[in-house]
Amino acid sequence: MPRYLSLVRIQENTIDMASADPGFEQRMGALFEEITKAGVMLDTAGLKPTAESTRITWSDGNLSYTDGPFTETKEVVGGYALMQCKDMAEAIEWGKRFLEVHPKEWLVGLEIREVEEPGA
Repeated sequence: MPRYLSLVRIQENTIDMASADPGFEQRMGALFEEITKAGVMLDTAGLKPTAESTRITWSDGNLSYTDGPFTETKEVVGGYALMQCKDMAEAIEWGKRFLEVHPKEWLVGLEIREVEEPGA
């Protein structure tokens, strides 16, 4: 079965967990339990803020390093999920359900991409 990587995209400075409604964590936990029991979720995690990260760029044969935060970046990857689904439609359905759990005033997006398997 193909694997799909779901990249959670956020506007880092606009999401505040303290502003989440009281049921948010419970809804998210229930969804994660369901997706894990379904055998779909292989791995998932949130990422630390860009202030604690470094970008490494390769250009013209040279490496350059930029420490965060990256003020010029509007949208960042805030987390990921690695899922095993029968097809892209199923991956999208799980992604839709993940987004619907979030508070309606948050701006959260997903990029879902099939993992290219070695030798495929």
